[in-house]
Amino acid sequence: MAADKNEADIDDVFANREELEAFYVLAGSDSEKCSYSRGYVKRQAVFACNTCTPNTAEPAGVCLACANKCHDGHDVFELYTKRNFRCDCGNGKFGEFKCQLMPVKDEQNIRNVYNHNFSGCYCTCERPYPDTENPDNNDDEMIQCVVCEDWFHSRHLGCTVGDPEELLEMVCEACMNKASFLWTYAAHFAVPPVTSVSPSEEDDNEEVEVEEGAEKEEDSGPSQSTDEEPSTSAEHTKQEEGANRRSPCKRTHEEMTGSTSKTVACRLNELQVQGLERPRQGAVFWPYSWRSKLCTCISCKKAYVTAEVQFLMDESDTILAYENKGLDEPFGQHPLMALTNSLDRRQQLEVIYGVNELTTTISAFLDQCAAEEKEVTVEAVYQLFEELKARKRRRTNAGYQ
Repeated sequence: MAADKNEADIDDVFANREELEAFYVLAGSDSEKCSYSRGYVKRQAVFACNTCTPNTAEPAGVCLACANKCHDGHDVFELYTKRNFRCDCGNGKFGEFKCQLMPVKDEQNIRNVYNHNFSGCYCTCERPYPDTENPDNNDDEMIQCVVCEDWFHSRHLGCTVGDPEELLEMVCEACMNKASFLWTYAAHFAVPPVTSVSPSEEDDNEEVEVEEGAEKEEDSGPSQSTDEEPSTSAEHTKQEEGANRRSPCKRTHEEMTGSTSKTVACRLNELQVQGLERPRQGAVFWPYSWRSKLCTCISCKKAYVTAEVQFLMDESDTILAYENKGLDEPFGQHPLMALTNSLDRRQQLEVIYGVNELTTTISAFLDQCAAEEKEVTVEAVYQLFEELKARKRRRTNAGYQ
């Protein structure tokens, strides 16, 4: 997420985790301008409209601004974020329906990637969310794969899931097999798989762990023994002194050019030679830094492209980077900040969130009155504010739906 302080302040503003997650998703996207003009946006909030493009139609996605403006009052559901996506609102998939924010668009966005999420289905079980027929499914944690961007119930991941707060990035089993070279990296850098064992097996595992530790000590050489530490330290000191006495004007060709065997070697091959493996089954969870461990030699880059996972080389592609960008841009430079300097961060966010919601609601109300040629009466305004209060109570009690 963002910095600890900012995150703590924002946590205080929202009533529950669902509403906070919704805020993170929406904060990084423009709520006023259609994103189509920006081309295929690296990452943005995407929505599907079941009114305009039902399950039987071609899948289509719209940006945040179009969801608010063009599809207000429609059966719209959120798809969280999608990478390299261009807004479809009003293109050939929508028939006679035209985008109100940008009416002229290509018939289709050929580089957009769609999956069953656009039809309201998720996971390997192909169920909707929320699942009204099987409400128990709604209690199961759903986690998004960072490769295919589908959402999975934790019980359908093929592995034991730990604390949701520590899940970081997940790659589902199908995507791991699609880019099979990731299994090698998983053996070295991913969160170790969790398996349930019997008490006797646990004892055996403890013995194995001790033996592995002993092997590491043996590999480190006899210099680790207590008796030989003084002489080893002396020899190490002499080596350092010898290195320091080298003329600073004399450097090897590798030092001058910066090219060594390590920099040109394929890191994936080096890891494969080590022979460390893990079971090739179930989803894999990774720390956020794992992409920096991937090899970027020419051969590996070609492999990423072939497996259609070249975005893994881009650390700014992550959800974390998107959320941080959303927090930095709209709130770090929001014009209301200048008017609320006397307030603390939490109060500033409360004001901004409230003003944005109020502005959007009033604008929609006035547009509707103008379209229907209705007079703006005191009673209508009073009813509008009552609806705003009711909406806030629902958000507080039930969370973001």
